Amino acid sequence: MTYFVSVLTREMKRMVSRRLYFGVCIILPLFCVFFMATIFGNGQMENIPIGIVDQDQTGMSREVTRQIGSVPTFRVTAHYTDAEAARKATQAKEIYGYLVIPYQFEANATAGREAVLSYYYHYALLSVGGEVRSAFETTLRTLSMAPVVAQATAAGVGVDQVTTFLLPVKSSSHPLFNPDLDYSVYLSQPFFYIFFQVIILLVTVYAVGSEIKFKTGDEWITSAGGNMVIAMLGKLLPYTVIFSIMSVFANYVLFGVMHIPFSCGFWPLNLVAILFVIATQAMAVFIFSLFPAISIIISIVSMVGSLGATLSGVTFPVASMYAPVYYTSFLFPVRHFVEICQNLLYGDYGFAYAWQSIALLFVYILLALLMLPHLKHAVLSHKYENIE
Repeated sequence: MTYFVSVLTREMKRMVSRRLYFGVCIILPLFCVFFMATIFGNGQMENIPIGIVDQDQTGMSREVTRQIGSVPTFRVTAHYTDAEAARKATQAKEIYGYLVIPYQFEANATAGREAVLSYYYHYALLSVGGEVRSAFETTLRTLSMAPVVAQATAAGVGVDQVTTFLLPVKSSSHPLFNPDLDYSVYLSQPFFYIFFQVIILLVTVYAVGSEIKFKTGDEWITSAGGNMVIAMLGKLLPYTVIFSIMSVFANYVLFGVMHIPFSCGFWPLNLVAILFVIATQAMAVFIFSLFPAISIIISIVSMVGSLGATLSGVTFPVASMYAPVYYTSFLFPVRHFVEICQNLLYGDYGFAYAWQSIALLFVYILLALLMLPHLKHAVLSHKYENIE
């Protein structure tokens, strides 16, 4: 215990001696919380700029334009005389889609002939393209029935009968766990921890690697009585406490202030977040122990942390990825953390559905412990101190 307190006291003195630690351990996580709590606004995409190509210039075409402009998803920012100009504006991302109302549209619609409304959208940005397509489909589906309903009602057929004839099968959509289709509900929490993972990896590698960089490794291990486990626990405990507090605070903001729905209690989320912090620290120790050169490993853990955004399964289902990529995703703590959180948030299905992911987070801790003898030898050998 004396050695542990000695290492702990030594590390806390190192932390308060440099403002860098205050910035990356407190200010940066707080900024990430604020960023993820505000980036999605009201949770839905609105006022996406689009264009209108009205080649008909009739009362019906102006009514179509008015109804398109009244959709909250859209903001009609430009009117074009030909489709070529609208296409170039879409390619330049001045607008993200446009509607073409062709010549003779009103004449064809009122005469019962085929009247076609064509819409085009920028689909390189999948989320924006999906929103634009969905809004066009919903609005134009209603517009497409208007001429038929008008003719039928003029002939004395009731609106309900016409609707039943046009839509014999009605769909009823019920988005589970996110009825408002709010982006922040399923993106804010995992994206915060993806960013947080990068911070934890970098801070942990720097905290351990600085002992080699500044040639204080002998002093560090001596203060721990030569016990590498005590040396590592005493060094990382202050960061573990700070990052755990930040995790609890982030959960409070996301689920308390923002009212993101969740099925479990508040503390299960906090316990899983603390386990994620420890597992991420362990992963950083494991990677650094393989080749204890801080200048190289910082670049590696930055890349590893960035890959978590893709391999976590938030933006694309992991099970549908290419097989080698799918198995590679098991190497990232954030992937298992996201699976546990989805279990807790969307149904609290129980330990039986989450125990494998929980066990894998503990595996990172075991791997880090197994690498400590190698790290101790690397520190005492001084052979990595001069690597730039």
